[in-house]
Amino acid sequence: MQAGKDAIYSNPQAIEPFRFDQAVAEVFPDMIQRSVPGYATIIDTIGQLVARFAQDNSQVYDLGCSLGAASLAASKYLNKHNCKIIAVDNSKAMVERCRLHTKAFKSATPIEVICDDLQNIVIEQASVVIMNFTLQFLAPEKRAAIIDKIFTALLPGGMLILSEKLQHKDAKSNDLMIELHHEFKRRNGYSELEISQKRSALEDVMRIETFEHHQLRLQTAGFQEVCLWFKCFNFASIVAIK
Repeated sequence: MQAGKDAIYSNPQAIEPFRFDQAVAEVFPDMIQRSVPGYATIIDTIGQLVARFAQDNSQVYDLGCSLGAASLAASKYLNKHNCKIIAVDNSKAMVERCRLHTKAFKSATPIEVICDDLQNIVIEQASVVIMNFTLQFLAPEKRAAIIDKIFTALLPGGMLILSEKLQHKDAKSNDLMIELHHEFKRRNGYSELEISQKRSALEDVMRIETFEHHQLRLQTAGFQEVCLWFKCFNFASIVAIK
């Protein structure tokens, strides 16, 4: 099943809130590569981090797995005894394609793909939890409870990998990062119309926070080590170790 080119917002249209529906699932690999700077580096490094921090007889959770890129990267590098990857997404369209992708990839580490809200998932015997651009789509008032739940479920020495689009405290810096991101998208072939309409669609769906806000939430949950390991423009990835 090949992915198509993202042209969802190429024509003027009445803008509805962004959803991970069938249309998005069909073009998601192209969309994410052309929209998120450093995405390939983030995915490959997630695989390396999982290999370093996964433990024997444990589970790795990919919460908000979309098409399973992080899960597949983890399975590529993972070499632990009796370890399993559990990939979760609440989009039926995403999960259907994710199952096809993971079945086509041969790995010694099994991947179970679940269609459900990550807030309903019982996290057990977890050595690594991945939230790769997922938390930003949850209601802000529900985020602390999810992070607390993950911290409690992680084994000692376990890791949370949290990738997010960030807001910056300083207005000028924030505007600069937004403009650099928009230029990144222009250079990847998106028109001004596409950039504007996509931004409008995401406005009330993706609510972003500062790194300091994420750091405080993680520390409040109990994570003692919080490291910003990747940042490009307003996109970042954080590791938090229990």
